[in-house]
Amino acid sequence: MSFGDPNNPYGQQPQGQQPGYGYPAAPQGVPQQGGYGYPAAPGVSPYGAYPGGPNQIPQSMPGLLTTARVFLYLVSAVQIVMGLALLYFSAAVSDAATIYDDGGFIGDRVAEAGVFGIITSLIILGFSALSIILGVKFGNGGQGIRITTVIYGALGTIVGAIYLFAAIDTGLASAMIFPLIWVVFAVIITLAPVVPSGTAWFARPRY
Repeated sequence: MSFGDPNNPYGQQPQGQQPGYGYPAAPQGVPQQGGYGYPAAPGVSPYGAYPGGPNQIPQSMPGLLTTARVFLYLVSAVQIVMGLALLYFSAAVSDAATIYDDGGFIGDRVAEAGVFGIITSLIILGFSALSIILGVKFGNGGQGIRITTVIYGALGTIVGAIYLFAAIDTGLASAMIFPLIWVVFAVIITLAPVVPSGTAWFARPRY
């Protein structure tokens, strides 16, 4: 068996013989094409483009969202303390109105104040639960959590601003501290899901 034999599969192929499958070899200096004569397409992420960079998918929670998450937990702690304190005080007022009810106007107003306080405390505790849920859902929540957080933060900003303006009218610096902190927290909670990094985080693919 000769190495020059064209039928020898182990021998050197003659010069100019074409490669298998009937496709000619690419000329020297010409880049190889993609399969079956089509040029190779550039790599494209199957998830599309995200804010903050082309085809960039956030791998960890952005810093501003992490800060907003911590603020939500702090707000929930304050709401729990306020809600429980108001609930206890309102229940005590309601009990006092029941025990010392004289059937007059003052007794009725005290009883109504106790009921109103109990309802308000339950609303505050409900908001504390919402704050915790939003903070927990930051890790795997989608657009629904993002929109709810923005609305929740905006409402908190409005309420805090009202109290801040009322405190400014008093002229007491000590009265301005708590509303000012509340407004700062609420603004950050509102903005964190809106900035490009926050939008990309809530729009990222999940498996």
